[in-house]
Formats: sequence, C-alpha cells, structure tokens
Amino acid sequence: MIHRLYLLSFALLITWIPACAAPPIPHEPSRVDVTLHASADLVTTAVVQILTEGGYSIDRTDDQNLTTGYRQEISGPWDWLLRWRFGTSRSRVEVMVTPTSESSSRLRMNVLHEGKDGLFTQWEDSPTAQPQSAQNQLRLIKNALQLL
Repeated sequence: MIHRLYLLSFALLITWIPACAAPPIPHEPSRVDVTLHASADLVTTAVVQILTEGGYSIDRTDDQNLTTGYRQEISGPWDWLLRWRFGTSRSRVEVMVTPTSESSSRLRMNVLHEGKDGLFTQWEDSPTAQPQSAQNQLRLIKNALQLL
C-alpha cells in the first residue's frame, strides 16, 4: 500500500514539473521616438537630469548616445544585492538625441525592463513598470524643458 502511494506521488510530481516550465514570453521594450522643439544640448541636459534623479547612472558613449546602468532601487551598500539576486524587477535606458535643426531635435528612448519571480530564477524581459516607462520619462523631460 505504501509502495503504491509513493508511486502515485512520484507520477503526480512528474506530471506537474513540466506544467510549471514554460518558455519566456517575449516583451518589447518601452519606446519613444519624438521630435522636440528644443536644441539637442537642452534635450540632452534634461535627459541626464531626469534619469539621474530617477536613480540611473549615466554612461555617455558619444555626443548623441546615452546609456544607463540598472536603476538604483535603494540608497545604500546593499543595492547591488537587490539588483543581482533579491530584486523582482530592474530597468535600464538607452537614449539617442539627434539634432534636426537649430531649434529642434529628435529623441529616441528605449526602456529595457527585466523581472523575475523568485530568488533563484533568471532575469527575463517583462513589461515595463509605469513609473519607468518611456512615456513617463518623456513627460518628465518635457516638464524639465517646459514644453507643454
């Protein structure tokens, strides 16, 4: 009787394990591609200000491209542990500011968001959280430039 119970529980375990494993659902990054009526220098300054205030560290690759590291979630020495293992979401930003004329510029922004649902799971692409979305970042940049 006990042998059958073990066999039945093993069979149930074997059938449940594949049901939990599924391929990750691909998610597109949050994107913005707009023309702003401000010079490229002003737009770049506003982008750097907004992303820095949002907890991102800025890495300027050239005059037009900006990339960030993962957003700082907490202020302290344990932030790396939150981003590496214990966190449930993290995001980073790629920005390209191109001048179109003396008084306007084109802004392209991608917000790449990753998430996980457990301590020992891998980071996977996930939908971008609203506060970190490209549309919200654009709203903050327009407010900094006083463009309404």
